[in-house]
Amino acid sequence: MFAIVRTGGKQYRVAPGDKIVVEKLAGDAGDSIDLTDVLLAGEGSDLKSTDGLTVAAKIVAQAKGEKVTVFKKRRRHNYRRKAGHRQQHTILEIVSIGGQKAQKAPAEKKTAPAKAEEKASAPAKAEKAAEPKTAAKAEAAPKAAKSTKDAAPAKAATKKAPAAKTKK
Repeated sequence: MFAIVRTGGKQYRVAPGDKIVVEKLAGDAGDSIDLTDVLLAGEGSDLKSTDGLTVAAKIVAQAKGEKVTVFKKRRRHNYRRKAGHRQQHTILEIVSIGGQKAQKAPAEKKTAPAKAEEKASAPAKAEKAAEPKTAAKAEAAPKAAKSTKDAAPAKAATKKAPAAKTKK
């Protein structure tokens, strides 16, 4: 049996007993984890549904990758920078393929009387919220009317006559 899982932004083809090196995952050596992002699973050419499928793995070690040298240079400017980087990795051993995801416990259902109270209070809340808004709009409307009356003559006074075109 094999599976294709995604972790750390990369995809890996795994089978029970395989060891893979992935981007750093939380945990110590000996801890077991479940890889829940299974993209494909099957046996030979037969494919299996991946709904709720998990891959169980055990952390073998937390390690660092090879050192990568980062060298920056701008010619003719005496600019040189040298830095190094070692990526954190986790080494996993695949234990099994085919475990099911743990189902989340259903949220507590509200009782019928509680729902009735919410429905009764919702229209009252909506009416209370609507009243101050309409009052604010009513006060704002006369102010807006006054400002448009004052602004209209000012706009007319600032218009200029079109400039005469000159020929060259």
